[in-house]
Amino acid sequence: MKHLAFKRGALILAVLLFSSILLSACSSSDKEKEVTPSGEAVQEQVELRLGYYSSAQTDAKMQELVKKFQDSHPNIKVKTESSPYGQFFQKLDTQIAAGNAPDVWLSDGVLVPKYAERGALKDLTDLIGKDLKHDEYYGLDFNKDTNGKYWGVPQGIQIGVLYYNKDMFDAAKVAYPTTDWTWDDLKAAAEKLTLDSNGKYATDAAFDGKKVKEYGLTFFSITEGWMPVLKSFGGGVLDPTLQKSIINSPENKKALDWIVDGMNRHLFPTPADLKSFQSNMAPFPSKAAAMRIGIYARTMDANNAGLNYDVTLLPKGPDGKRFSPVIANSWVINKKAENQVGDAAWEWVKFWATTDEAQKEWASLGEAVPVKKSVANSEQFLNGKPANKQAFLDSFEFAGTLDVNAVWSEWVGKFNESINRAFQGEIPADQALSTADKDVQQVLNEFYKK
Repeated sequence: MKHLAFKRGALILAVLLFSSILLSACSSSDKEKEVTPSGEAVQEQVELRLGYYSSAQTDAKMQELVKKFQDSHPNIKVKTESSPYGQFFQKLDTQIAAGNAPDVWLSDGVLVPKYAERGALKDLTDLIGKDLKHDEYYGLDFNKDTNGKYWGVPQGIQIGVLYYNKDMFDAAKVAYPTTDWTWDDLKAAAEKLTLDSNGKYATDAAFDGKKVKEYGLTFFSITEGWMPVLKSFGGGVLDPTLQKSIINSPENKKALDWIVDGMNRHLFPTPADLKSFQSNMAPFPSKAAAMRIGIYARTMDANNAGLNYDVTLLPKGPDGKRFSPVIANSWVINKKAENQVGDAAWEWVKFWATTDEAQKEWASLGEAVPVKKSVANSEQFLNGKPANKQAFLDSFEFAGTLDVNAVWSEWVGKFNESINRAFQGEIPADQALSTADKDVQQVLNEFYKK
């Protein structure tokens, strides 16, 4: 009896197992047959968390482009997460630490190495090699690390040129800047353009440097201040490994002397002088400075202010070297975004980089130089103010990043602490460079050799 019961039990178990396999096969087969009325296979729905920093000028356009992306990718639902710049990146650090950062987000170009070297980003090297034609884009290499890996795709590019107010040049009877200018040519022009409240230019013996009304050149911090000067003088901050300071060099000493001399003669505002303005960026659009080193986004302020201005290449250094600073704000993908979500994140990046419509729509804001060369070189981008937008594109020939690495914000802070004291006349240039060299190297050591 026991043997018979065992045989019956085995038979029942076999039937149940066969039924389970059959149902599973039927289910799989039915799923494969899911099609749209037009006969296309139904794609699995994916929710994509998209993070970006926003402003009143850009948010509506971003939402418009998100809608167009969803229309062309009906299986992807985008959930946007945005806030003003400072709040966005403060929250992002918390989200990364908690493991719940967006699947794809817009990073300030100077922060991409910070996320990459801390293991928060997906390596995009293979995807870029497979889907993007390198020569069709500006700035892909600005996100390539010292090991040749790519960590982001530029969303738009900020590149530095020299802005000048034509009305102020005309009033002072000074010829407009040319592409042959050196930094000394710029300073000679700045002397003729700097005006005190008594109506005396700096070339006049009666000029009062304590009552400057209009500066020849406004000057602020790294991107639109000391970095272009240091680099074109043959100096810089970090070596090619981005882990060693090269601050205390003869080239940087010459560059710093050149800057301090301009400030001592009141041709450029010191950091303390800038505090009398609404913001550090205000002197040029408010007509309190005749020239500025400026990235592309500064055209928005100049245009809104109704300035009669144009742009040209940044001046050359003593040996003819020229340097234009670049910030490639970029789309990056969360390392945790895998499978369908990771694929959807890359589809968003591709949509932004490869679609002419997306590139043109974003370019219409005047917020950044388009990444796609065909759009950047189109009449739609090159027309309008300033007249010489071509200068932004020509500057890619000698453009470079701001020695960005994982601790960029930290070492810039330490560098500014010392260099600003030299700008204020509190310490000599030699001492400022020596102190900055030690402080910056300590920051690098604490991160890379811990």
